[in-house]
Amino acid sequence: MDITTTSFLAIILVLHGRFTVDGGGSNTYKAIDNILVNCGSSASVQLANRTWSPDINSQQLKIFENPPFSSVQANTSSLDNRPSLMKDLYITARLSRSEFTYSFLMLTDGPKFLRLYFYASSYSDFDRYSSFFSVKSGPFTLLKDFSPTADDDDDESDIITREYCINVPPGNLMLNVTFVPNTTVTSPDAYAFINGIEVVSMPTYLYYTKPSDHPGLPFVGRNTSYHIERTMALETMYRINVAGNQIPPDQDTGMFRNWLVEKQYLTQARPDKESHAAYFGDPQNLRYTKISNYTAPDRVYLTGRSYGVNEGSVTYNLTWEFEVDSQFYYMVRLHFCEIDFKFQKSGDRVFQIFIADHLAEPRADVVAWAEDILTPYYKDYAVGMGSKDQELKKLNLSIKLQPYDDGQISGYMDVILNGIEIFKISDANSNLGGPNPDRRLKPSPWTQSQKPKSSKKTIMISIIVGVASCFLVLSLVVFLISRRQSTRLKKSKSKSTHGSSSLPSGLCRCFSIAEIKAATNNFDDIFIIGVGGFGNVYKGYIDNDTLPVAIKRLKPGSQQGAHEFQTEIEMLSQLRHVHLVSLIGYCNEGDEMILVYEFMARGTVCEHLYGSDCDEPLSWKRRLKMCLDAARGLHYLHTGASHNIIHRDVKTTNILIDEKWVAKVSDFGLSKVGPMGMSRSHISTVVKGSVGYLDPEYYKRQRLTPKSDVYSFGVVLLEVLCGRPPLVRNVEKNKVSLVDWVKRCHHEGTIHQIVDSVVIGSITPECLKAFSDLALRCLVDDGNERPSMNDVVGSLEFAMELQESTEGRERICDQSGTQNEKEDVLIKRELVKDDEESEVRFTSSDGTLSESKSSGMTNSSSDKEALNSRMIFSELNNLTAR
Repeated sequence: MDITTTSFLAIILVLHGRFTVDGGGSNTYKAIDNILVNCGSSASVQLANRTWSPDINSQQLKIFENPPFSSVQANTSSLDNRPSLMKDLYITARLSRSEFTYSFLMLTDGPKFLRLYFYASSYSDFDRYSSFFSVKSGPFTLLKDFSPTADDDDDESDIITREYCINVPPGNLMLNVTFVPNTTVTSPDAYAFINGIEVVSMPTYLYYTKPSDHPGLPFVGRNTSYHIERTMALETMYRINVAGNQIPPDQDTGMFRNWLVEKQYLTQARPDKESHAAYFGDPQNLRYTKISNYTAPDRVYLTGRSYGVNEGSVTYNLTWEFEVDSQFYYMVRLHFCEIDFKFQKSGDRVFQIFIADHLAEPRADVVAWAEDILTPYYKDYAVGMGSKDQELKKLNLSIKLQPYDDGQISGYMDVILNGIEIFKISDANSNLGGPNPDRRLKPSPWTQSQKPKSSKKTIMISIIVGVASCFLVLSLVVFLISRRQSTRLKKSKSKSTHGSSSLPSGLCRCFSIAEIKAATNNFDDIFIIGVGGFGNVYKGYIDNDTLPVAIKRLKPGSQQGAHEFQTEIEMLSQLRHVHLVSLIGYCNEGDEMILVYEFMARGTVCEHLYGSDCDEPLSWKRRLKMCLDAARGLHYLHTGASHNIIHRDVKTTNILIDEKWVAKVSDFGLSKVGPMGMSRSHISTVVKGSVGYLDPEYYKRQRLTPKSDVYSFGVVLLEVLCGRPPLVRNVEKNKVSLVDWVKRCHHEGTIHQIVDSVVIGSITPECLKAFSDLALRCLVDDGNERPSMNDVVGSLEFAMELQESTEGRERICDQSGTQNEKEDVLIKRELVKDDEESEVRFTSSDGTLSESKSSGMTNSSSDKEALNSRMIFSELNNLTAR
């Protein structure tokens, strides 16, 4: 075999069975090929009872080295606080600006697991932002134009693991893995690197289709079947232990697969009825009569998720959402095992399975498939995730289970699922390299904007002056914070005589866990007022039980939401506005991460529109007033704060209402500082938000702008108008999406037919037209054509004026009752107060507090609209509301 000057050859010389390792269970597959390489190292490391051999001076690994390549030690300080059994693997890496190849000699042919481990950090003479490369194995492209830093939401280093299934054909037992730096004009210093490589044998037909299996996998959405041939390569996208804990590689069935928890992928399609996990504790009673006992660990089949209900109508489903690359086929494996003794026979639990919104199983019956309870079973499906929009890089692959109901089922109305595996299938060009996020280039140092050249002496002086200046500024900041904290502590000891909040004048308040427990009676369930992905929300009392607060508690010990926790503190501690929910303080003690907010007595807008606990339907004028409140809060975020802030998760559940019916925007965990300067129109970031509210322009191109919030707010306006969620799955197809439905009705001139029946008798035609026109302008595909939040505020004020000026005229349809005049007067007074006395406060970078008045008057979005506004306003008797 030839060895070029830009490659090195690593040949594994091992005896048969030398690396065979027991996976730790009775149902263990014996892997003959089990190769672990600690790249760029001259010493082996012991990780989870497995030895990773060095690729330098190793007895098992013969290296033929031809420069240029480097073996470099990494800075792993960012991993110090992360629980990682693999940390020692990332201390060293093999890096090169030229192509290099590992070539492994297998003991057997057949499919292998190939796992690649990357630690995206800066290495000596190798900047982290210059890593840009492709990875190939035989005819397959595994990674294409890969930039490990592209997914970073910040500048911290991170660990990336990729797993592939690749077949080694008979007669050629070499498995090659080639790393190719993508050197271009814009990336002249591009390099490739790798920290660890793992190759493990797997059963021949664990994931590949047996030749005797006819017709093969059902292709969801098509009347055909599909075969996973051994000439194809697979990439593991997700491997989930449904309703159970993580199963680490050393507890797998001898193939060292990693089974993750489902938390971030499971969505509750029916929030008023929580799904639950079933558990059957004795693995000895599992009967592997239908599948091999190494297919998945026992723990996968001993837990499962269901609703555990028996109802007469089917209005709910269980849904998991997984982000995948577009333009590929995928294999989906669903693991089942009936572990509930209520379901003893066929027909007791029958349900439907939808994959990517296509019906995959019209009548799933686990007991019928497995022919018994406690008998593991799985079903495989193929699905295509294409899109007409070639720029759409990512799509959501959904898996939904819904009870089957034909009116004749006598069993329980329920579903069950135990495990999920999703694999990407190589395309016709043997490619697995999906579209990558935009590369993150190295930030330009501040000195580059100055003179391009400088002497060493000048640079040294600049450094010394800079360090001294930073020290002085830091000292001043510490002094000011200490003084403010001291003042705050003194004030908090005295009881407020006016019943006002003990909100600090500057930074937010830091609570001890003892104070939080006292406020919630040690997190008593009776005080829970809400549940979300972050955790429970409690109502509590602070300051000698005089001040009610909302206390949001991250699930103890969980790292999910830690970034959002920090973001919310940083954002809200500097923002104060009458239409933003105020952050009073936080607790970050031990494993606890807790946020304390002002208490919003009337809950969310969503609950009042179509929540099950809504006692009093919202009148149209009250809805309109709440929209105006929320728009003013968002307008302040976009323009009034010291930085342009994009909320990124605007929805009706994040708009709260206080006891005076004032609406305020809440939940800033996903917020981002917007584009800065005239040269930047957007920021590039991974897509986050809520399904149904996402700006399609942001979703397709990962380009976030303030207009992304405008789109989400447009969806909110439609919810308020129509009184229904943005997505409803169990309706006819043309009504599933609220946005599409309203656009079609608006085009046909029938929008009045879908207005919420609660308000149809009170909204005036003029107001309806102005309001619906505004909502649809917010929802245009091109963000540049959407109004700004400033224009939205002005248009909503205009709609309110139209409503009030024409209330005496003919209604859209006959009124069923009279309006509450007292309520109208109150709302009008609140509008005047908001416009004339709305006090805005924010903390500037030096910690001082500034104040300004938010203007109720806003610029019109166009000259034509301004002209029309003046003509209508001239007919009004009362202009005080503006």
